[in-house]
Amino acid sequence: MILMSAFTSLRRVSILSRHFVGVQQTSNRLRALSRMALNEDGKPTAGIIIIGDEILKGQTLDTNSHFICTELYKLGVRVERVSVIHDDLSVIAEEVASFSKRYTHVITSGGIGPTHDDVTFEGVAKAFGEEIVPHPELVKLCKDYFGANSSLDSPQLKMALVPKSSTLTFGTNLKTGQKMLYPIISVKNVYIFPGIPKLLEGAFLSLKEKLFQGSPVHFHLREIYVGTHEIAIAPYLNQFNAKYNGKVHLGSYPKLSHSYYTVKVTLECEDEETLNKAHSELLSLLPQEHIVNYELDPIGKAPEAVYSLASLTDQTSPGTTQLESSASSPATCIASDSATGSEDLLSARVAVAVKVIEEALEKYKMDEICAGFNGGKDCTALIHLFHAVVKRKYPDYKGQLQVLYIQHPHGTFKEVDEFVDESVKRYNLKTILIQGRIKDALWELKKSNPSIKAVLMGTRQTDPHSASLSNFSPTDEGWPELMRVNPMLFWSYHDVWVFLRRLFVPYCRLYDKGYTSLGSVSTTSANPALMYTTERGEIKHHPAHKLVEEEQERSGRKPFSPK
Repeated sequence: MILMSAFTSLRRVSILSRHFVGVQQTSNRLRALSRMALNEDGKPTAGIIIIGDEILKGQTLDTNSHFICTELYKLGVRVERVSVIHDDLSVIAEEVASFSKRYTHVITSGGIGPTHDDVTFEGVAKAFGEEIVPHPELVKLCKDYFGANSSLDSPQLKMALVPKSSTLTFGTNLKTGQKMLYPIISVKNVYIFPGIPKLLEGAFLSLKEKLFQGSPVHFHLREIYVGTHEIAIAPYLNQFNAKYNGKVHLGSYPKLSHSYYTVKVTLECEDEETLNKAHSELLSLLPQEHIVNYELDPIGKAPEAVYSLASLTDQTSPGTTQLESSASSPATCIASDSATGSEDLLSARVAVAVKVIEEALEKYKMDEICAGFNGGKDCTALIHLFHAVVKRKYPDYKGQLQVLYIQHPHGTFKEVDEFVDESVKRYNLKTILIQGRIKDALWELKKSNPSIKAVLMGTRQTDPHSASLSNFSPTDEGWPELMRVNPMLFWSYHDVWVFLRRLFVPYCRLYDKGYTSLGSVSTTSANPALMYTTERGEIKHHPAHKLVEEEQERSGRKPFSPK
């Protein structure tokens, strides 16, 4: 009986193989038919169905819908709805059937694995009144991967059972150029993607033009960043919208916790000429003092921005590596951002920092140098400088920058750890994490990474025990033998903040809450010099870059006292 069943199943596979040849030949016709489900303006639309109980339970964060929306927007396809549903056969079937009639393209994510709750294929089949059948190409693929002895009713071959009218589209790995192992299954205008973000993104980027391109529509977008609350600019937005409503889509999006702007205003139009005119008009309407020339990609633009800032001074010759401390004491540099003297001095100090890092890169190979990074403002500026100089000197360098994160033994702020993790991704860093005091950590560094000979540091001369340092200072006797490289030695507190904020460098959000110097959780609080009382009687703190008296930088720090 078992052999008869197996023979019958294999016979069905043989018959179905001929059927799927016909399906492949009609795939273009099906995609053309899918474009009939346009919106009222005759433009292509999409609906996204995210399938998974784990999403609805809050156990997994959905990033797939955001990714798909972003990519479809670039193709001129307007996403009209995103639905998140349970791993339930009937629910999936009902949602797919509804979406397929309303939208040009339907994209599902999740529920196509080998386990009992992966029922997306069955749900899509039910939506179109079909059965699921073994696809011969998928059967071969699964058997090659899982083993030839796998039976059709085994978990290993569950992914070979797809709706009868399925079309297979194989993507290409954009990095290797190789054909992807598993195809995207589509039925009519429904495209079934995996739920794992990495797999979905790879397949989508490979196939998006093939599956969803063809729209004559192109969305043009302009963004304006504003440094005041939405209520303050509402009259100007209303005035603009009264004139351009129906021609230009206006959006206003508050960003309450952003370091550089408070509201993002978007203008969207299919006609670029109309959009450019509207954009200029809105810019002239809004209060000029609140418009922020925000840089969306400060990391990518770092080399250009840093070297441009450094070029504002003539003090760029190799002989100025050790900036004379008598030029101006750091304490006198607390002035308005527009002060010419401060501008020139900052530019000179950036130029020196660049030269010091360039000199370090001449002396040491990339695997022999690392940068100290603990999430603080000074080392954040240092990492940005390091990244910029490396990208300028080695534009084709694809390796990671090495950073040493000495984690405070008495506990770190979660905001600091989160920021460090974010920075690792932004700058493509390789983190060497060591817990303990600095001297012990450096001994551990020499032991675990013996190739490292130099450490870039964000030390300033006003830091404790730093008055006698120079740009290149070997460690003291009794310490592990390393070269301390100090590009920012003569920078002031004010210099650091002007540098970070002028180049829109991301920094730890604790600084926006009044922290001016970060240590352990038990010894660090917001700086009392920045405290103020709101009209409602609430005690709050100005952000760190508003501090006027530099000598108060560490006023929020207290010595550690063991219990």
